[in-house]
Amino acid sequence: MSVLLAFLVMLALFGINVPVAFAICAATFVYFFAAQDMSAVMVIQRMIGGADNLPLLAIPFFMMLGSILNYTGMTQRLLILADALSGHLRGGLAQTNVVLGALIGGPSGAGLADAAMICKVLVPEMTKAGYSRPFAAALTSASALLGPILPPGIGLIIYGFVSDTSIGKLFMGGLGPGIVCTIALMIAVNWVSRKRGYKPTRAKMAGIGEITRASVGAFWGLMLMVLILGGIRYGIFTPTEAGAVTCIYCLIVGFAYRECTWTDVKNALAESARANGSIMLILMASAGFAWILTWEGVATDVTEMLMGVSASPVVFLLIVNLLLIIVGMFLDGNAAIVVLTPLLMPTVKTLGIDPVHFGIMMIFNLSIGAITPPFGTTMFLTCNLTKVKVDEYIREIGPFYLAFGLTLMLTTFYPPLSLILAEWMPM
Repeated sequence: MSVLLAFLVMLALFGINVPVAFAICAATFVYFFAAQDMSAVMVIQRMIGGADNLPLLAIPFFMMLGSILNYTGMTQRLLILADALSGHLRGGLAQTNVVLGALIGGPSGAGLADAAMICKVLVPEMTKAGYSRPFAAALTSASALLGPILPPGIGLIIYGFVSDTSIGKLFMGGLGPGIVCTIALMIAVNWVSRKRGYKPTRAKMAGIGEITRASVGAFWGLMLMVLILGGIRYGIFTPTEAGAVTCIYCLIVGFAYRECTWTDVKNALAESARANGSIMLILMASAGFAWILTWEGVATDVTEMLMGVSASPVVFLLIVNLLLIIVGMFLDGNAAIVVLTPLLMPTVKTLGIDPVHFGIMMIFNLSIGAITPPFGTTMFLTCNLTKVKVDEYIREIGPFYLAFGLTLMLTTFYPPLSLILAEWMPM
């Protein structure tokens, strides 16, 4: 009864637009006060315990990395490379939007940060070039979805911590679906551009010399992924240490190019502190609520219910796909990972589903939910920054949903897509 009361309180607070962290926190307190045999002090202990873990240190480091990228000139150099690679394609600026989302999505690790950056850098240029502003907004939110899937996505780190899965394997596992999703988005952009007459930004494909110059300019940015994945793969450092190393690496590059000042460092620290504070509040609140669900045996009940419906992994994955997309429409993805992973993992293990494969699928679904009405967080951010109405956004997002749906089905029912590269990473 106490769990039901807490859940209803959380839903009610969501309904009146109380911030996610405070809504979950309030629901957790309600449970502890309603349960007669529980001490209210325990809620604080459980929340602090949820954040007091070494692997979570990777989050502030990678959040800071995303902020630093914009102050060191790496983002602009990656934009030049993206244009050289895709500017000759139909809908050149739109294709560049997708390629840039893939290039910066991995290092920044956060979909909202990517959406905000691309909105500022590319959407105004797309509008000037004759692209529909709602189309630019919808495409930007779609491109930002690549950030959580590609390494080192923040969601990958949180899922790895909660499910006790190798973060290094999750980083590698996200590469396959991330690359396929990028190609699917580019095909969707080509289809829309063909219908509307959106032109390339270049008369012909950039020559080898120009691509080489753009690659050299973006070399230090491209090396970030090599540094992160190579360092983890060969045991040079842990994922947490990789975050710290890449922050220092970016600062050194920024100062070497004289494009970064101590004021920029201060601003990057402030931005990452604000973003990290928000994430950690959500994680702490979600950790308390997740403990309640575990204590009450809800995970066991969920397993029995799902197994009662069907013992088929295919049916289970179909149900979970639908559930996670719906959850992602209403709840922050990081909070959903902390709350839902302990509930679903017993069933995942019972059915013999690989936790790396399931984690990639889970984050993919929640990311789709984040760009979906009625309350998708990335959708609201891009609409707000681009001054686009939600109904206009909805009319433009359809082709990208189709691209995501096909990629999601491939990711769900063809596990090697996310496991082949993951097996290359040690435990």
